[in-house]
Amino acid sequence: MKQQAIATHTGTITDIQTGTVTVQIHTVSACASCQAHGKCTLADSQDKTLQIPTPHWKQYHVGQPITIRISQQRGLLAVAIAYILPALLIIAVATTLSLTNAKETTVILATFATIATYTLLLYLLRHRINNQFTLEIC
Repeated sequence: MKQQAIATHTGTITDIQTGTVTVQIHTVSACASCQAHGKCTLADSQDKTLQIPTPHWKQYHVGQPITIRISQQRGLLAVAIAYILPALLIIAVATTLSLTNAKETTVILATFATIATYTLLLYLLRHRINNQFTLEIC
């Protein structure tokens, strides 16, 4: 049986509540390791805070360094929802309206309306989507 690939991040526990551990991770883009990153405006790093439900929350303490993981398949699904689907929607709406000889203003407004609708749909389905992405502490 093939073992599923795992994506991991290291972080620090910042808060513990009943059944939930809050972890702060420091993400760094690939260009941060480049020698020219200090002179480049593309270098990107930021802190992210994640709340991870766990039945073993009592065994952790604030300030403890930990590693969290998610399956590669779930990570790719997140990328699809966050980047690929909206891009495809923009391309589809803009192309369809352009082929029907719609005014540029109409194409732009329809594209904005499509992305606003997509964002609203994500917001309304956020709890269902959130259940698809289970982070684990390892």
